[in-house]
Parts: sequence; C-alpha cells; structure tokens
Amino acid sequence: MIPITRPSIGREEADAAAEAVLSGWLSQGPRVQEFERLLAEYTGARFAIATSNCTTALHLALVAAGVGPGDEVICPSFSFIATANAILYTGATPVFVDIDPNTYNIDASLIEGAITGCTKAIMPVDQIGLAADIPDVVAITRRHGLRVIEDAAPSLGATIGEARVGALSDFTCFSFHPRKSITTGEGGAILTNDEPAAQRLRSIRSHGASTSDLARHQSGTVDIEEYQELGFNYRMTDVQAAIGCVQMGRLDSILAARRRLALRYDQLLAGEAHITTPYVPAGHAHTYQSYCVQLIGGRPRTEIMQELAGEGIATRRGVMAIHLEPLYRSRFPAVSLPVTEQASANTLLLPLFAEMTEAEQDQVVSALLAALDG
Repeated sequence: MIPITRPSIGREEADAAAEAVLSGWLSQGPRVQEFERLLAEYTGARFAIATSNCTTALHLALVAAGVGPGDEVICPSFSFIATANAILYTGATPVFVDIDPNTYNIDASLIEGAITGCTKAIMPVDQIGLAADIPDVVAITRRHGLRVIEDAAPSLGATIGEARVGALSDFTCFSFHPRKSITTGEGGAILTNDEPAAQRLRSIRSHGASTSDLARHQSGTVDIEEYQELGFNYRMTDVQAAIGCVQMGRLDSILAARRRLALRYDQLLAGEAHITTPYVPAGHAHTYQSYCVQLIGGRPRTEIMQELAGEGIATRRGVMAIHLEPLYRSRFPAVSLPVTEQASANTLLLPLFAEMTEAEQDQVVSALLAALDG
C-alpha cells in the first residue's frame, strides 16, 4: 500500500526519545525548552511556546488575543474542523469567508466585508502548506485594531518572499502531527513576537502556574507557584520534544524532497484535461503536506478514490467545508460559500512524503490517469 504520507523518522529519533525516558524527565522540561529555541531560531520569531497539539495552540492563542464570549473571529471554512472548533472553545463565533479558487486560502478581498463591531481577530489558514496572503491580512487587522492568529498547522518551512512563516502574524500555530513537515507524534507550537503574550501563554498552557516545573527545579531555592487565572493542561512532553529536536535537523532536507516530488507530479500531470495541479503564487514556497489536485468533470471523486484504493494507493478528500459539517450546519444554516463548496467537493489529495520513490509516484500517476479515463 502506498500511504497518503509516511513520517521521516529513524534511529536517531528513537534514541533521543529513549534518552529522554531514561533521564527521568518525561513531562515538559529541558528538551521542550530546546525545541522551542530551535523553532524560534528557524522561523525568526522571538518566542516559541510548545503545546500538546495545534488545536490547543490555536485555543491558547485566541485566549491570549483576548477572544471570548460574544466575539467573532473571521476564518475560512475550507480547513480541518479544528480551526473553527478552537474558536468555539473560547465562546466566540466563527465567521466564515470564502476562499481564493487558485490558492484555496482565505480570499483577503472578502475579509473587510465580514468585519463587524464584534470582530476580535482573523484566523487565516495556510492550506496544505501554502501560506495565506498574510501581509494583506495583517494590513487589514492593523486598520481595524484586530489580531491575527495564523493557523499554520502544515506550513513550518513555508515562506513569503524571504520571510518564513512563524514571524509574520501576531500568533502563528504549527502542528507536529505525522502528516506535517516534521513530527513529534502529536504536538504543536505558538510563535509570537509579543513578549507579554508569550509569558502568559507559558503560564496558561500549564494550568496558569506562575512558574514552570523546570524553573523551580533549576532555581535551587524554594519556589512555590501561584495560580492567578484559569489555565489548561496543554503541555508538550520532553519525550515528544526530544524527537522534535532531531526532526528540526531534518526539516530542510524533508522540505526539499517534498518540493522535488511535487514538481515531478506537476510535470507528470501537465496537460491532463481532468486535473488542475496546485497553484503556487510567485514568491511563495509551499511545504506540500499533500499534493492536492482538483478534478474537472469526468467520474465522481469517490469512484476514483475507490479505484486507486483497489490498486493499493491511499488518497483523501481534499479539505472539508466546515460549514457543511453537521455541527456547524445546524449553527449556521444560511452560510453559502460557493468557491469553498466547489473545492471541497472536487479536490483530491495524492500521496506525498519525503521518502516516496519515483517508482511509487509513477504508480500513483498511472493509476490516477487510468481511473480518470474510466
């Protein structure tokens, strides 16, 4: 079976995890601190705050941005459901905006029309690893006194011009799920340049404690923590971070392999009438969590996916339209987003991972073309 993805991990990650286990320091500790340092250094952000996953990172970032009951947060519907769920966790309301038909990212030209007196933040999503129009989004927020919480789950290593995703928004949230650029198994992080916010985030990810276990351990004095606000248990473990530190050393080579394979897909599928290949704007570098094609006419997507599965090839639907999922349809029955709905119905994710061979890629393309021809 050719999987939709396969993480790039090996003996070095296993040894690092074992070393963390044998050290006796299993929860958040020195390895988390080192992983945060590596993330901040790589992205150019001043601060990194590791979390248990990207959903908890989004939730904490929203809290740090002051989002709460009665507020509205503008976001795309074309995303994984965690984007909108994190907004609901705060008691706020997601306001869905349609996407650009080429990039599948939020259409920045539609944002200002969705702003109301209740709007507190904008949450763009870097879909499948392509950074949204963050400079345009940031410009809008500055005009309206709003905050940007970037759902950058799949886009560690993506760039806009010379700038890496991570230091462009008020808060940028990454995922380290096995489908992402690098993995810690589960895990996430918030990147920010806001020092007071970073200090608060470090506290509220750990129940609101005024100091961390590591700081108390290193102080050499009696240091009794206080709890001044409601926090959460959203910590990353040192075992996860140990794997992440090794993965950071692999990141650039992983991204180079993914981009090479994506370019090869572009070439192999060029001219196919029933497929639109991914669009990457000038000046952007994509991380290619997966290779997303849009099907044009021809056979239904489910038939094509089933035929590929019969050939031992895993695929996934492109991306859901959150507003069409039952949880959200019942809350927002009148929402209509035609570009989102068309993309959600017709996009397809093909296997892509750093160790994928050209023979495997040829097999995927051959089976796809055969399925398209019916």
